[in-house]
Amino acid sequence: MKAYVDQSGCIGCGLCASICPEVFEMNDDNIAQVICEEIPEDQIETAIEAQDGCPVSVITVE
Repeated sequence: MKAYVDQSGCIGCGLCASICPEVFEMNDDNIAQVICEEIPEDQIETAIEAQDGCPVSVITVE
């Protein structure tokens, strides 16, 4: 599975990075970005939790 962030809509709240720091981080502009090519098997559920918790729905996990 992979994660994607629509950075143009990110509000920089940091929730995804706090929920799943193995997959998401905040860049220098305080915008979320994905830091792994493939989501590690043991992090898929947490990445989906980050997707579901995003207040502006800019994260996709597929």
